[in-house]
Amino acid sequence: MVDTKKEQERDELHRAIWAIADELRGAVDGWDFKNYVLGTMFYRYISENLCNYINSGEIEAGNTDFDYAKMSDEEAEEAREGLVEEKGFFILPSELFCNVRSKAADDENLNETLEQVFRNIEESAKGSESESDFEGLFDDYDVNNNKLGSTVAKRNEKLVKLLNGVGEMNLGDVKEHSIDTFGDAYEYLMTMYASNAGKSGGEFFTPADVSELLTRLGTVGKTEINKVYGPACGSGSLLLKAEKVLGKEAIRNGFYGQEINITTYNLCRINMFLHDIEFDKFNIACEDTLTSPQHWDDEPFELIVSNPPYSIKWAGKDDSLLINDPRFAPAGVLAPKGKADYAFLLHDLYHIKPDGIMTIVLPHGVLFRGGEEGTIRKNLIEKNKIDTIIGLPSNIFFGTGIPTIIMVLKQKRNNTDTLIIDASKGFVKEGKNNKLRACDIRKITDAIKNRKDIDKYCKVVSRDEIRANDYNLNIPRYVDSSEKTESYDIYASMFGGIPNSEIKDYEDYWNAFPSLKDELFQSNNEPYSTLKSDNVRNIIKNNQDVKHFVNEYKNAFAGFEGYLKTLLIDDAENLNIAKTEEIISNEIFNRLKNISLINQYEAYQYLNDEWNMISGDIEIIQTEGIDAAKVVDPNMVLKKKKEKEVEVQEGWIGHLLPFDLIQSKYLLKEKREFRG
Repeated sequence: MVDTKKEQERDELHRAIWAIADELRGAVDGWDFKNYVLGTMFYRYISENLCNYINSGEIEAGNTDFDYAKMSDEEAEEAREGLVEEKGFFILPSELFCNVRSKAADDENLNETLEQVFRNIEESAKGSESESDFEGLFDDYDVNNNKLGSTVAKRNEKLVKLLNGVGEMNLGDVKEHSIDTFGDAYEYLMTMYASNAGKSGGEFFTPADVSELLTRLGTVGKTEINKVYGPACGSGSLLLKAEKVLGKEAIRNGFYGQEINITTYNLCRINMFLHDIEFDKFNIACEDTLTSPQHWDDEPFELIVSNPPYSIKWAGKDDSLLINDPRFAPAGVLAPKGKADYAFLLHDLYHIKPDGIMTIVLPHGVLFRGGEEGTIRKNLIEKNKIDTIIGLPSNIFFGTGIPTIIMVLKQKRNNTDTLIIDASKGFVKEGKNNKLRACDIRKITDAIKNRKDIDKYCKVVSRDEIRANDYNLNIPRYVDSSEKTESYDIYASMFGGIPNSEIKDYEDYWNAFPSLKDELFQSNNEPYSTLKSDNVRNIIKNNQDVKHFVNEYKNAFAGFEGYLKTLLIDDAENLNIAKTEEIISNEIFNRLKNISLINQYEAYQYLNDEWNMISGDIEIIQTEGIDAAKVVDPNMVLKKKKEKEVEVQEGWIGHLLPFDLIQSKYLLKEKREFRG
């Protein structure tokens, strides 16, 4: 159902962001336009968020005609103190996004107007609990940057286009969908930037698939957590993934993070607001995590998700205080000055709760490098901290193709073994990068839950075996995931016959269909066999074991359509969308558990591929009612007119149900006649 209104709106939003990017990146080098686009989106969001809070009756109870944007600044001042206390900031009506935008084209001093507005927003939080969340938030939004234009007039022309571009984005109704939409717009823009930013792209943004994997690994067996912490939080997307995985209410005490880069730090705070995280639910600091940690009083954390910069230099031995630092002292040595990987790991481990889980992305070398790192690794094994090691596909991060791994660590563990997973083969190619699919993530998390050996995929390794390997954790020592070397039988090619060794390669099928091999092949007591008949298809189709398998599969899914109807249609208005995909996937896994040959994870991937559309439809039903199925919308498309792309209507589309689905289900005869 790709032509529904929700999908069209998402595509329109992404096109609008791309159009603004095209407009700005010709002027602003290095794709730094992200600071302007995100800053403007943030300005619009907090303006609309504040108006909605006031207009919804929180201030003017019962007055449905009240509009804060039309109020005088003098009257609004009376509510300043209460609004700052509740929302963390204050904006005068005249300085709201909608009002500044409406006058922007005629404002010869637009750059000064915006600069003053941004300063006023930041200063409104001074002296309040939200001061640190707003301080310097617009520092990277330089309205006087010569790269925007050589004159004030040219800079203002760009700023007008920026305000109009963001103002025209279909970001929905603040009261309903805009939180998801603003967040989606942010993720799309950051992904677009990271994928085009070269080596620097991976420094501040963890791809969504890796973020989800890290979070799911850190929340295995948990339905809620106290606090989530990102010690090198970048732009915050990884930190916020816990909200997506567990749900907003499941993060009881908020989000904590630290980021050394001031620009990325500002982006992270903006990201929090765009995802509707209130100022008192997040605490992001801008300092060096290793030498100036800022969250001593906030730990311990139940979930830590970490993707620190790989193998960077740090103070190490040059800072005499670090050797006695409680984060590093238990290891006995400091991580080498040239590679801070284990310094980040030890920092994270110190901050985790006894029953918490930390997940961290590291370069492959931490598994086998010697020296101080070898000593730290031995210490971690002997103190039973390393729970799982996962080898990731190459080229999965923006800006680098180096092999990476994920370590899962805990302070307290009941077992002493380490699960080692080689997940390097599970991915799909997407553009320049490799990407984990939903089925790859599910397979990894299931392996951790089940903790059993799987040939060529994972192995539960005892501490004695690791000791015997001198604490070298290099994955190929324990898991052989290499493909079988392809061989060619020259004799069979020249004289005919099917090598029995090749027939043996299909052992899974002969186990599933015990009688089939003998019906297909004739053995000559040699290393070769011949086919009994050329009609292989008929033999397979009529084999009793194959027929039994087909019936077994059909029986396994008997009633599944009715199950889905009850769950997704009859109860659409009440179901929990966030949890329903897992409910359905578990049902599929249960139905397939005794069916050989069928790959459960491929089946799960089919569900996941469709889930975004399914969940979008359910969301529409929950917010607009089942009558939304009867509504049609204009089908807006981009067409070139006089060298410019303009949006024009081209027919209609179903708001919820695609026309083609209705025609194929109820008007098939007429559809065929119409097409001739």
